[in-house]
Amino acid sequence: MSQRRVLVADPISEKGIEHLKSSGLAVDIKLGLSEAELIALAPNYEGIIVRSGVKITAPVIEAGAGVLRAIGRAGVGVDNIDIPAATKHGVVVMNTPAGNTISTAEHAFTLMMSLARHIPQAHQSVTEGRFKEGRKAYAGVELYNKTLAILGMGRIGGEFARRAMGFGMRVVAYDPYLAASKAKAMRVELYETVDEAVAQADFITLHMPKTPETTHLINEARIKLMKTGVRIINCARGGLIDEAALLEGIKSGKVAGAALDVFEIEPPADDYELLTRPEMVFTPHLGASTEEAQENVGIEIAEAITNRLLRGEVINAVNMPNLDETTLKLIGPYLSLSEVLGKLVSQIAPNQSDFFRIEFTGKVSEVDTTLVTRSALKGFLETGSTSGSANYLNATSLAEGRGIRVTESRPAEDCEFTDLITVTVGNAKENVIVAGTFFGSQPRIVKIQEHNIDASPEGNLLIFENTDAPGVVGAIGRVLGEGNINIANMSLSRNKVGGQALSILNVDSAVDAATLKKIEAIPGIQSATTVVL
Repeated sequence: MSQRRVLVADPISEKGIEHLKSSGLAVDIKLGLSEAELIALAPNYEGIIVRSGVKITAPVIEAGAGVLRAIGRAGVGVDNIDIPAATKHGVVVMNTPAGNTISTAEHAFTLMMSLARHIPQAHQSVTEGRFKEGRKAYAGVELYNKTLAILGMGRIGGEFARRAMGFGMRVVAYDPYLAASKAKAMRVELYETVDEAVAQADFITLHMPKTPETTHLINEARIKLMKTGVRIINCARGGLIDEAALLEGIKSGKVAGAALDVFEIEPPADDYELLTRPEMVFTPHLGASTEEAQENVGIEIAEAITNRLLRGEVINAVNMPNLDETTLKLIGPYLSLSEVLGKLVSQIAPNQSDFFRIEFTGKVSEVDTTLVTRSALKGFLETGSTSGSANYLNATSLAEGRGIRVTESRPAEDCEFTDLITVTVGNAKENVIVAGTFFGSQPRIVKIQEHNIDASPEGNLLIFENTDAPGVVGAIGRVLGEGNINIANMSLSRNKVGGQALSILNVDSAVDAATLKKIEAIPGIQSATTVVL
């Protein structure tokens, strides 16, 4: 068996490289690749690791489709990776949110202190022989009793807040994903809008990813809302601040100073006017540049890639729920069962179905079923899909694109099975219900519509409904025999003697169209369907 191959396209720590190799992965280190070079190389690798220097674009991902399984970002921001394209093609994108947390928080805090006390400018005054002039010119402000607004209260924002409180600052925050209870526990005053938070601040620090919603989060309109003399720090992503608006704010005196570690265009151009302003403090994207952080993120992303490629674990993914080894063992059987149920229902569901409902009863309802639902959707959508290949990552977006409403529930009523997964698909006029469970470790189909059955969910199935009358099953057996199709197993269910019956036959080979037509012509047969699992 050939080794799984990983491309390291940006520098990571030597310990990270060693971890990849010692785990049995084949590692190629090729730095500074162009998009064209990446497109040519992508089909050769199951994993690609980058930092912020190399862009993994949609064409690169498309070139690796079918082979590429994971992209690792040794760092936090993933705006250099086309996430929608990765999701579409089933490629997990993982980052390292913890590896550089302390380094970035400390650097941002250092920038705030440098702004408050004009440290770089004061240093320069001494080295240039302007000691007395510098002493008069660079009187600063204290952090104590000042209000700090943190935009983005993730790991880094949280670490910044702890340090600020240690300096006696009042901390207010904006984060649409932070629960009020969590903010209270962190002793942070949480506001619902950016405008409310920045209007109170003496200092503002940004710790958010760059998205369409956060691009130019600090702009001309918001600067007008701020206190005169506000100081702004950006150690997150370039583009969160409208730098033209910041320049005008500096010139007008509204903004007393700003410290930037990241820029909209890196490196900034020679005519970048903010470089000429004495109120500014700059560093060249050093937030994560400590020995500890560089080593940590290299090891962390190497571990994530190794776990994904060799064990199927997903940790720190930005486009898929996390799935560690323990969880994988726990829900693995449910993934297989739910995907089979999805495939089954897709082949018997009515056309133009507009809802997909999955219910979990018993022990399965006690675990995180996000991925189980996606697995069922994957099975449902990939059978005969014209929307492209369905996978765990894109299943929900594919369903949404087809106008299918997906719901998940956990009914409170008692269940006769230890575990039961029920999938219902349909529209306002009709629907189909299938359910599955385990007998020991063996998956079984136990319900189709109102019929309780016991069938093995594998191979080729013939499902037929008929009036419960003598001779029907025998007639089907004769037709299958004439077509040289052998019956492996059979499960029959009826609502009452002489009533409605439903049967599932596991057959050794597919039922061809001609044979199916003969079965449909048998007296008493109401419907007959072939299913391939």
